[in-house]
Amino acid sequence: MSLTSILSPADIAAALRECQAPDSFNHKKFFETCGLTKKTACQVKEIFGVLDNDSSGFIEKEELCFFLQRFDPGARVLTSSETKTFLSAADHDGDGKIGVDEFQEMVHS
Repeated sequence: MSLTSILSPADIAAALRECQAPDSFNHKKFFETCGLTKKTACQVKEIFGVLDNDSSGFIEKEELCFFLQRFDPGARVLTSSETKTFLSAADHDGDGKIGVDEFQEMVHS
């Protein structure tokens, strides 16, 4: 499964354009622009599976740095501050990683 089987390539490109500059990534705006917020819970879980690069069931801080590159290999890596902000926005149980339920809640909040 690829992200483009659920999300429009044009919407992904638009979302990536909005956050090209370092420290300009805003997860809420990114999710909205790429169309993720309009997807069903099941579709969000499928997308989580693609973003969970090591198939651990979690998106860890190391994976989060490369979040944008999962949408397009040519995209930039997230800065340290963007990664921290992104992680703290979703990591409600404080375990230092984002689980599928936390991701789904973050996308639809």
